[in-house]
Amino acid sequence: MKRGYHHGNLRQALVEAALALIAEKGPQGFTLSEAAKAADVTPAAVYRHFAGRDDLLAEVARQGYDIFAALMEFAYNNGQPTALAAFEATGRAYLAFARKYPGHYQAMFESGLSPADHPDLAQVAAKARQVLERAAESLSQHMPADKRPPAIMFSSHIWALSHGVVELFMRGDRQNAPFPPEDLLEAGIGIYLRGLGLLPADR
Repeated sequence: MKRGYHHGNLRQALVEAALALIAEKGPQGFTLSEAAKAADVTPAAVYRHFAGRDDLLAEVARQGYDIFAALMEFAYNNGQPTALAAFEATGRAYLAFARKYPGHYQAMFESGLSPADHPDLAQVAAKARQVLERAAESLSQHMPADKRPPAIMFSSHIWALSHGVVELFMRGDRQNAPFPPEDLLEAGIGIYLRGLGLLPADR
């Protein structure tokens, strides 16, 4: 018998059901009715909380960004012990998040959602980006102003590098990964920072 409207925490149960379905079918591979069935409630009950599947995915992504922002903040550690160490730690935190929370990661980055359509999602996504921007700004503040990249560009490059390592070598062709993902990311960040003059050539 379906539990219908009497489910104790239906909203979160649907999020958990969506995470399981994402792991099985991907973020666009299931319907809201399937999420209702997985949560053992009637489809009608679902609409009390979510207008449609994208609404449910947005909540999964919002919770993911919330976790992600907290992990990035913890890794950054207010720029301690050094700006460089803190910056590198945020890159490792990105990989750690993708590995530990794959369902959230896919909802955030592979569901096709536009944060602009979901204000709560946009707000927490911006919070996560700001941690990396602060790390980039702190690391590059000693560069001459005319040679210093905007923090948002700097951080976006590292975000793209991190994302590429995740997609190719953590979620993609793991068997043919030439090196562990952490080593690939660290080497890529090192090359980028040397190119900016933020690391000596022999680092």
